[in-house]
Amino acid sequence: MSADVAARRGIPDASVARLPVYLQALTSLAERGITNVSSEELAAAAGVSSAKLRKDLSHLGSYGVRGVGYEVDRLAFEISTALGLTQDWPVAIIGMGNLGRALAAYSGFATRGFNVVAVLDHDESIVGTVVADHAVRPMSDLDTLVREDKLAIGVIATPADSAQDVADRLVAAGVRSILNFAPCVLDVPDDVVVRKVDMSTELQILAFHEQRRSGELDLTDEEVAL
Repeated sequence: MSADVAARRGIPDASVARLPVYLQALTSLAERGITNVSSEELAAAAGVSSAKLRKDLSHLGSYGVRGVGYEVDRLAFEISTALGLTQDWPVAIIGMGNLGRALAAYSGFATRGFNVVAVLDHDESIVGTVVADHAVRPMSDLDTLVREDKLAIGVIATPADSAQDVADRLVAAGVRSILNFAPCVLDVPDDVVVRKVDMSTELQILAFHEQRRSGELDLTDEEVAL
């Protein structure tokens, strides 16, 4: 769901960011045959507090039933509807390096409401080769993809030094939602939504927590020695 849709529905961005986590937890519960779940159980599965979960879901108008909790299938549908996942969103992946190829082969897109309609690259030696059952197309095909395939989301899997050019070409073609895997900040118009996935940043955050945990363990050892 884009930021403007979230704003119109009065759903804060932070709550929107947690909705996919709740949906994933609900999907797992449904696969285990669980039909109803309490806010405490769902919150634990999603890794948030029950108060935060209840507040997030209240933005959808879903409050659960006292003593019963939430109906798993119904809540999953409500969240899917809020996120715009009741229809398939056409996606193009740009950059057929190792990451781009891995993303193109990821089967989870299709099961979560996203249809990879094309993979593209600017390298003429790669254009025309087949990646995950898709013939790699040139960047010049972007206009056609937007016009004929209703391309909605562009996924940038290029090196940082070419990511801005790719973003500019996506925007010029009419794409207003971008998922950026390149380790850089993109400059885009205000009406374009960019979500950045920076694996190195996430690893650095994990390193911080690991260091803090190790420091706490060292401190405990010292205290024991005393």
